[in-house]
Amino acid sequence: MQRWWLFTVRGVFAVLFGLAALIWPGLTLLVLIIMWGAYALVDGAMMLYLTLTHEEWPARWALGLIGVLGVVTGLVALFWPGITATALLLLIAAWALVTGVLQIVDAIRLRKVMTNEWFYVITGALTVLLGIILVVNPTAGALAFVITIGVFAILWGIVLVLFSLRLKQLEGGLARPAPRV
Repeated sequence: MQRWWLFTVRGVFAVLFGLAALIWPGLTLLVLIIMWGAYALVDGAMMLYLTLTHEEWPARWALGLIGVLGVVTGLVALFWPGITATALLLLIAAWALVTGVLQIVDAIRLRKVMTNEWFYVITGALTVLLGIILVVNPTAGALAFVITIGVFAILWGIVLVLFSLRLKQLEGGLARPAPRV
């Protein structure tokens, strides 16, 4: 593969992003929210433009609704990033609480057909605990979320760099056609 180095570049940028997230987690969260807000605003504006310029579109009202929602949520994210972060974390908290309780209920039901179901109970309990932590202290949850993304980005970047080096080693072998038998 002649462009193995592209994987190296991607990996290096992922590691740099991950390090930035770990060094400046608050700033990273703010930047992510602002970038998402800008995206939602532009996307919403484009949808509104489509709504106004394409009279033949059968479901123009849906495009318009999507556009309005995009513009409104984009503006909220840009002007009130703290509210956006809190809302996102509260949504994740609600998901964690419901999922955790359902896992526990499911594990209790599975006692009849399997052993060691307590592993599933533990995962449910940990998920409920995550939900409680996020509800009680969403700011800490937001920073933990950014730190998790940072660690993931660093690990992913390292794997991409290692993969690119493997591609570089294979480059000579891939360029030659396989012998015919």
